Amino acid sequence: MTVGSHYSYWVTILLMIAGLYIVVARRNLIKKLIGLAIFQTSVYLLYIAPGKLIGGTAPIIAEGFTVYSNPLPHVLILTAIVVGVATLALGLALVVRIHEEYGSIEEDAILEIAERETTAQEQGGDRA
Repeated sequence: MTVGSHYSYWVTILLMIAGLYIVVARRNLIKKLIGLAIFQTSVYLLYIAPGKLIGGTAPIIAEGFTVYSNPLPHVLILTAIVVGVATLALGLALVVRIHEEYGSIEEDAILEIAERETTAQEQGGDRA
């Protein structure tokens, strides 16, 4: 076994690194969601890659086939894709709501506005 023979794992690692970098380094909330989606895709690949055997077939007992692929990773990933899409949709809905409230989807601007509002409330509360 050579390092090059496991290219699907290398692709998975690169996608994980790219997704994690986008989530950590970017300040735009939409870009963070895109990074999260890329990271989720890498996890899907990580589970599906060992589930397929070269020369394997669907696990339906038939004559002439001795090697069968494991269907469990594929079934689990289908469920994970549905959960991932729902999570992404919820995240996008939250970003829309944040934009309506703060007028921006940049993390720095949102934190600055929230800090100003908190300071204004604290100063207003001291006078009462």
